[in-house]
Amino acid sequence: MNILLHELRAYRKSTIIWTISLIAVVALFMSLFPSFTKDTEEFTKLLEGYPAPLREAFGINLDNFFSILGFYCYGLSFVTLCGAIQAMNLGTSIVSKEVREKTADFLLTKPVTRTAVLTNKLLAALISIILTNIVYITAATLIASQVKTEEFSLSIFILLSLTVFFVQLIFLAIGIIISVIVPKIKSVLTISLATVFAFYFLGMFSATSGDEVKRYLSPFKYFDTAFIIEKSSYEASFLITGAVVIVLAIGASFFIYAKKDIHSV
Repeated sequence: MNILLHELRAYRKSTIIWTISLIAVVALFMSLFPSFTKDTEEFTKLLEGYPAPLREAFGINLDNFFSILGFYCYGLSFVTLCGAIQAMNLGTSIVSKEVREKTADFLLTKPVTRTAVLTNKLLAALISIILTNIVYITAATLIASQVKTEEFSLSIFILLSLTVFFVQLIFLAIGIIISVIVPKIKSVLTISLATVFAFYFLGMFSATSGDEVKRYLSPFKYFDTAFIIEKSSYEASFLITGAVVIVLAIGASFFIYAKKDIHSV
């Protein structure tokens, strides 16, 4: 029994749907870019009427908003939100679906260790996310090249796009630890949406407050798009924080899963 292949087949449909959804979101936003650049002054006056903290919460930076990269950042915030839900769904369902579908006892009686089971499930989820991002970044790059009004840095564009992947890794790890800790999860989507939106609004609150320390509370604020455009790099402190969250969550998941009682009914 190849657990990895079985999980990949199980995730195939959802991976395709989520990939198409992410591409559709970025295509929708980027299709508006030519219209915005034609009436730059009018839109600038309109956006200046909104409070600066509110603009920052939605990723709108007037210094670069009317460039292809700046405008992409605005749409990217919603793409990241959708990607986080995808990753959270995958992570939360890794263990919980076996309990929910009453197949946990069947799986654990096979000649494989619990570590091997969880490792294969985690790899399947990771491969799903990697494939989603490869297709998304390729499509987003093609879309941007079609709507651009001037040349832009492809390397910075890819750095911006990769933030979706990094945020997904964090939420995948959070989803796994929830899946392992909570005995029975009746609705994966409910848990995923509640968790992701809680962090999303927490990130918006940290942006409006202007407190730099509060950025650490939400993975959505670990990657400042304005900083990436200006410095062509990520902020090391937040990158390290994200890595620590991932390692601790996954490490704890393996430890708890190896010790806990698994109920199939």
